[in-house]
Amino acid sequence: MDAAFPTVDAAVGPAALQGLLAMGGLIVAIGAQNALVLRQGLARSHVGVVVAVCTLSDWWLTAAGVYGLGRLIADSPLALQAVRFGGAAFLALYAARAARRAWQGAAAGLVAAGPAERLGPTVAAVLAMTYLNPHVYLDTVVLMGTLGAQHDGLARLAFVGGAGAASALWFSTLGFGAAAAARWLRRPQVWRAIDAVVAGVMAWMAVQLAAKPLP
Repeated sequence: MDAAFPTVDAAVGPAALQGLLAMGGLIVAIGAQNALVLRQGLARSHVGVVVAVCTLSDWWLTAAGVYGLGRLIADSPLALQAVRFGGAAFLALYAARAARRAWQGAAAGLVAAGPAERLGPTVAAVLAMTYLNPHVYLDTVVLMGTLGAQHDGLARLAFVGGAGAASALWFSTLGFGAAAAARWLRRPQVWRAIDAVVAGVMAWMAVQLAAKPLP
């Protein structure tokens, strides 16, 4: 029985790191949701609520994919292979797009715009940008669910925990660090560096997903 513990410990760490890196690479790309979190952070308006909604949404969508969709996919060998290679292709495309943004750069960084909203409309906007965006489901439920389905037991839970930690860290940094780093965040060069890191992580994940058969 004691011999089983090293195996469990060895699987948990890499699974948590995989979840952290995969989710981190997916959510760093600048989009409507991240732009809203930045705007709220720069305006110092309802930052805690916005960060919590975004983080918890990513967390439970990832868990739903890992514990629900993963089982459904595992029941169909054809679907398993389709998602495996489809996910690898999606990651490779994601990496290529991030690499192109890093190479070409952007015209400007992100800035806050408009007056601060009341709490109700702000939460509604965050929920809309989260749950009405099809890419959220591709990223969290399908892609993260497929990656997490490679693990069993505590390692699968660690994968979800790592993914949730990435979301919490990223959205907290955007929301609470935006005001302090406003001048830094407006620099296009910063986003070029971020996109370069994203490209590397996504390319690594694409190779890993394509090379390792899903259980």
